[in-house]
Amino acid sequence: MLGAMMNRPLLIAPLMAHAARWNGQQEIVSRRCEGDIHRYTYADAYARVGQLAHALTGCGLKLGDRVGTLAWNTYRHLELYFGISGIGAVCHTINPRLFPDQIAYIINHAQDRILCLDLTFVPLMEKLAAHCPKIEAYVILTDRAHMPETSLPNAICYDEWIAGQPSIFDWLEFPETTASSLCYTSGTTGNPKGVLYTHRSSLLHSYAIAMPDVFNVSRSSVILPAVPMFHVNAWGVPYMAPLIGAKLVLPGPGLAGPLMAELIAAENVTLMAGVPTIWRMLLDHLKASGQRLDGVDRVVIGGAACPAGMIQEFADLGTYVLHAWGMTETSPLGTANNLTPEEQALPPQERVARQVKQGRVVSGVDLRITGADGESLPHDGKAFGDLWIQGHWIASGYFGVEADPAFRDGWFMTGDVATIDPDGRMQIVDRSKDVIKSGGEWISTIELENIAASLPGIAEAAAVGLKHPKWDERPLLICVRKPDSSLTRDEVLAAFDGKIAKWWLPDDVVFVTELPHTATGKLLKTKLREDFAQHYFAAATA
Repeated sequence: MLGAMMNRPLLIAPLMAHAARWNGQQEIVSRRCEGDIHRYTYADAYARVGQLAHALTGCGLKLGDRVGTLAWNTYRHLELYFGISGIGAVCHTINPRLFPDQIAYIINHAQDRILCLDLTFVPLMEKLAAHCPKIEAYVILTDRAHMPETSLPNAICYDEWIAGQPSIFDWLEFPETTASSLCYTSGTTGNPKGVLYTHRSSLLHSYAIAMPDVFNVSRSSVILPAVPMFHVNAWGVPYMAPLIGAKLVLPGPGLAGPLMAELIAAENVTLMAGVPTIWRMLLDHLKASGQRLDGVDRVVIGGAACPAGMIQEFADLGTYVLHAWGMTETSPLGTANNLTPEEQALPPQERVARQVKQGRVVSGVDLRITGADGESLPHDGKAFGDLWIQGHWIASGYFGVEADPAFRDGWFMTGDVATIDPDGRMQIVDRSKDVIKSGGEWISTIELENIAASLPGIAEAAAVGLKHPKWDERPLLICVRKPDSSLTRDEVLAAFDGKIAKWWLPDDVVFVTELPHTATGKLLKTKLREDFAQHYFAAATA
């Protein structure tokens, strides 16, 4: 027997309609690529989204067509999120930090018909346009006064394109399982793979991240997503903010420490979200300038493991770090680490020891860890194995790929190695391809990196396993010193005393000026293993 409830599909466009109707005067503030600060309301945004929808359908776009975006976190990009998906097309956000040939690959693989791009990326696409023959028009996200001279074929000025259109659009209803957006992974090997989200998965994810034990937001929140809108839909913030009617502050291309600090203070930001690299720049600026983060209650950190030292730095400024974990394939929220009031009252070292973990699952998601035989492992905080995930907003496969071994029996194999403790907190120990096996035993590179990164003189650290003449593999620690640091190899190694098993201790420490990263800021350990492949063999024969 079926229930007697209204059967309304979960769709993205009604989120902005709701915000415009019930929180219409709430602000959306953006730092524009043109250099100035732009502000308008949800009511203003919804009117322009309607105009955009008319412009898109006027170009002949239909259900399932892909529209690419190469853009920063600004109000125009926000309009694209809702206008494109609202007509049943697919908003394909493209990471401009990928290699140019990868950008061309994913534009062609996605079969984008239109590409919308910020001024910053016009020179890039002028070089790539000849390699993207299926793009019918390039929409440059600016006004007539800033419209550049360009060799891009069929270049359109965005503000002019939508200006003459009606602001009211009769939104279609279609199945909630219709594709809404597309984001490609930035793996370290092979071509990027596309993850195709649905309206349903995006809405459910939005409700989940708004909950108290996750982002803990309400209409009174002022949210600044420093995580790019081209990276896993900015962790769902562009959908969550109109859902709850919160003020949204979009930093555009201005991610440097001084610009971020200025925007945070001017707009009274209460919640921020981003990767550790962004927050390192902000914290360094705050320390140098003597500024604080008054009013910022919470910062959500994901994308890479957050060092314990960074968690404490934010705590010293009165800001709580919510450590979270996810992937492109998981929309991205998988876990969030919210401490209980009793845990928050613990001494700093004990509190941070809990905060560095990636946290508990959110309702709607399930996790398991398995051993080499595929059997589930106990949640004792000691056993670590391959991490699997399933849930309402977890991918079931890759776009355009017939089958992939990572998806099996209704689960996605994340490629992470993790533990789960008796409290249900998951902690990433390593990537399965990065974990070090020395003398038949596993060593976590993430734990080594976190200890090294906690040293005041270390800006960044990477641990990699290298072939060893005796032990199969041994850890090498590669560090970037801060400009004013003169830390030595022995001083770094001394920091590990009493914190790890003695056989985990790196055999050597190497200092470099910078570490290689992927397009999303993750350490590119394949490059480090390649560069230092002969390190221990060379030392043995020296």
